[in-house]
Amino acid sequence: MDEFSDIKLSRRELLIAGAITVTAASVPGTAGAANMAASAPSAAPVTGRVAFQVNGKSHTLDVDTRTTLLDVLRENLHLTGTKKGCDHGQCGACTVIVDGRRINSCLTLAVMHEGAKVTTIEGLGSKDKLHPMQAAFIKHDGYQCGYCTPGQICSAVSVLDEIRQGIPSHASADLMARPQVTADEIRERMSGNICRCGAYSNILDAITDVAGSKA
Repeated sequence: MDEFSDIKLSRRELLIAGAITVTAASVPGTAGAANMAASAPSAAPVTGRVAFQVNGKSHTLDVDTRTTLLDVLRENLHLTGTKKGCDHGQCGACTVIVDGRRINSCLTLAVMHEGAKVTTIEGLGSKDKLHPMQAAFIKHDGYQCGYCTPGQICSAVSVLDEIRQGIPSHASADLMARPQVTADEIRERMSGNICRCGAYSNILDAITDVAGSKA
């Protein structure tokens, strides 16, 4: 013990020395774990085959089972009219029609739709023959930047179909009565489609116009 008797450390120096010792002891293990994780081979993605119709055309694809319908439409089939907005199902920009019902394509996996019939904005009409809803959006200036417009139009077409089928909404006063095409019904049913430009009043006018023409 005599050989350590002349060592004098202040409290500050002692704390610093202890901290250095602890850090030095922990670094090799952490670095080793990081190196092992980096060198570990990554597992190959699991793929699955899905066959469905998109805009009347049959497609059979082998895709990563984690791939959303939205990404398959945009990346595999190059149907970029369907937009990726929030990617969390909150903005409605990715709305498409699957087997007659509108869905947020960012929230559903492509492999879940084997045999389905999918309609995107490209399948509703063409530049030479617009769908009545597309024509109404142009007539009433139902868009500004246009980014949300494909989802708005797909949703609007489905909204009128839902009302015709007698499907009630939260705005329906009587769940047993057939819903009517009213401003409140349309606003409620379109509430999942966000327009950051604020063209809501014009969108309402376009949908009301089409409803009157029984598109």
